[in-house]
Amino acid sequence: MSGPERKRPARLRRRAAAALAYDPARHGAPRLLARGEGQMAERILQMARRHDVPIEDNAPLAETLVRLEPGTEIPPELFRAVAEVIAFLYRVADGGEVERR
Repeated sequence: MSGPERKRPARLRRRAAAALAYDPARHGAPRLLARGEGQMAERILQMARRHDVPIEDNAPLAETLVRLEPGTEIPPELFRAVAEVIAFLYRVADGGEVERR
């Protein structure tokens, strides 16, 4: 395979990051706020740290989310993975430990 579909070894992959929002009163599913790879991913992570937003390190999910357009709802096939991130955020909000990345 060639192009963006080619699988690269983990050490050669560009870092990916995504920012999600979930307001069940307004939307049926979490929404993608921002996404990026490489330098843009680093900027997203810097903004999260600056605003004390917990960071869940889930490279496979981030690499999938960067394929979506910002503002779109998360598709049903990603609900389980995103639900795990939301559960992580609830644990942090309840005073659980969070490792900053």
